[in-house]
Amino acid sequence: MNDVIVIGGGLAGCATAYYLARDGVGVTVLERSELNTQASGSNAGSLHAQIPHDPFVNRGAQWASTFAPTIGLLHRSIDVWRGLSAELDADLEVSLKGGLLVATDASQMASIAAKAEVERSQGLEIRLLDRTEVRALAPYLSDAIVGGAFCPDEGKASPLAATLAYARAARELGVTFERHTAVTQIVRMAEGFEVFAGAQVFRAKRVVNAAGADAGEIAALLGVAIDVQGFAIQVAVTERVAPLIPHLVYSAGDKLTLKQNQAGSILIGGGWPARWHSRGHAVTDPDSLERNMAVALAAVPALAALSVIRTWAAVVNGTDDWKPILGEVPGVPGFFINFFPWMGFTAGPAVAQIIASLMQGKPAPFDVDLTPFLLASA
Repeated sequence: MNDVIVIGGGLAGCATAYYLARDGVGVTVLERSELNTQASGSNAGSLHAQIPHDPFVNRGAQWASTFAPTIGLLHRSIDVWRGLSAELDADLEVSLKGGLLVATDASQMASIAAKAEVERSQGLEIRLLDRTEVRALAPYLSDAIVGGAFCPDEGKASPLAATLAYARAARELGVTFERHTAVTQIVRMAEGFEVFAGAQVFRAKRVVNAAGADAGEIAALLGVAIDVQGFAIQVAVTERVAPLIPHLVYSAGDKLTLKQNQAGSILIGGGWPARWHSRGHAVTDPDSLERNMAVALAAVPALAALSVIRTWAAVVNGTDDWKPILGEVPGVPGFFINFFPWMGFTAGPAVAQIIASLMQGKPAPFDVDLTPFLLASA
């Protein structure tokens, strides 16, 4: 019998396995396909700390107040990202040159200022910029930009490298990875759990549900109801170009994220919806692509000279209230959930450390109140 079974071979699962193994815990990871093939490997690699502007505007102050404690988790995880390449001995392409939310009119600036107040209340550094300041910081922006907000702790990393680096380091510490092993049943025993996957049965004292968009289905195997969903969104990438955009750029006018990766390509996203194919997988939507490119061009006119060379659709893990679901499930001792919606790539390193500590009965390694993220009942 193993100490822990981790269900899910994305960033959440591989990082949790690594931190457990680093403490000497025996771990087996079960992944229904290949490692890093879902949201962890197909997102755009943004490292977020700010409250997302679109839901802030559309959902209002009450939503922002509920979401606000999440900022602390994101901020602390970015601190982990700073030293992660060295710890895992891998080039994760971490670059933290700041995030820039830009506005084209006074109304947008007012919303940015209101959001900044909430963010500052959680200890996040946010600097409001006028037209002159934003142009001095980011001369590549359109002349239509009248100002914005700058968060120095945001940036980017490689989604193609991070999960696999965690997996490699975990394997070196003795973690076993079982790929193409879909979990179909979980049975509670007197001293732990039996996890049925394919023709195999795995036994462990504790289980971590790190299954991303499938976390609800895994929880349901133990009679636990959690409201999680998978949303199809899309990303585009341009041809390579000389250094142009050092920051993570957002727009207060519409959905947008812009960043330039280490190779020189510019990734353009922001949560635009993709379509669901009749066979059940996500595919890109040409209408979303057209609108996304229009928003990007309005922010950075120099993009007009570049060709988009690839687009892809991904399924992002979400909850309706955007709040994480973390920790041991009440009434099901030994069963833990590691689910961070929408911005799980950013939060993954810190949350994995928190879950690994809680599973060992140790205090969380960060001074963060987890109460808002715990399930109230099983």
